[in-house]
Amino acid sequence: MPTVDRSPRPAAPDLDEVFRAHADRLWSVALRILGDRADAEDAVQEAFLAALRSSHFRGEAAPGTWLHRILVNGCIDRIRARARRRDADDAGAAVVRDPAGPLVTRLTVDDALAVLPVEQRVAVVLVDGLGYPVAEVAEISGVADGTVKSRCARARARLAAELGCLHEEDR
Repeated sequence: MPTVDRSPRPAAPDLDEVFRAHADRLWSVALRILGDRADAEDAVQEAFLAALRSSHFRGEAAPGTWLHRILVNGCIDRIRARARRRDADDAGAAVVRDPAGPLVTRLTVDDALAVLPVEQRVAVVLVDGLGYPVAEVAEISGVADGTVKSRCARARARLAAELGCLHEEDR
């Protein structure tokens, strides 16, 4: 006779409470990853809808972490879709930056983040930009702690190269 798992299942989270508790932080994460307010609002709304439709909460992570993971995956999908559209629209046209123009620090940082591979961008935004612990980012991303650390290190190195012009202006 087959063995039946009779261990108690974790109680499904009260999603209304989870949404209220995490809405501001989720929006901040989405805005940092996507760089656009409208996209961030849409991504958070889609994450909430996906969570409502989902029956995949297994209690392996905290409900907030589970919701962050849904959001981050949705943001990654949006970035990839945006890149596909841009590639189709540009069809061989090169993007040229004008280094002689006045630089606004925030826009320059956003531009630098945009050139990072999406996995590195997610890691560095969550860890350095928003102060999430590496272990939590690893759980949200579904990777090992060391992977998050290496993604952050690569992102920081690339950002340092991209943002070197900010230091040159200060001289």
